[in-house]
Amino acid sequence: MQVMGVSGLPGCGKSFVSDIAVENGAIIVSMGDIIREEAKKRGESTKETAVNLRKEFGNDIVSELTIKKIKKIQEEDNTSLVLIEGIRSPHEVDMFKENFDNFIVLSIFANPTIRFKRLQIRNREDDSQDYEGFHKRDVTELGFGIGDVISLSDKIIINESDIESYQEKIREYFREINL
Repeated sequence: MQVMGVSGLPGCGKSFVSDIAVENGAIIVSMGDIIREEAKKRGESTKETAVNLRKEFGNDIVSELTIKKIKKIQEEDNTSLVLIEGIRSPHEVDMFKENFDNFIVLSIFANPTIRFKRLQIRNREDDSQDYEGFHKRDVTELGFGIGDVISLSDKIIINESDIESYQEKIREYFREINL
């Protein structure tokens, strides 16, 4: 089983990678969903929970919860690919590399103006509708080390054009790595 991570700042297009991976039979494990589940249990915002979990349990807590989930999938399912959506820190990458052979990271990049417009349209609960809130979220994510993850990725795809071109870039990469 290949385990692959996807990273990128909010609104860059990580979910499209997941959608195409699912078309190819992958199972998606979203680190953001894991944080959202914990936030709901705690009665906190996702931002508070993302920070508080790391303060309480260390930088590797979200990756530990993710690894636990993937190992359960490995026991129960015969899929060829598990895609981890939303890697935020080098600590997480290190943990995945320690636990999964041939772990690879794909990062998606889009400039802040484009990402902010996308988040306004998406309008998910944790998406800020004002630029100041959006910027603060980016700063928080960068504080986790996401910039290092992106810069050290096995592959970076730029997502600043039309959706069809972007989806073709993703499919092309999956072909390159035989997925």
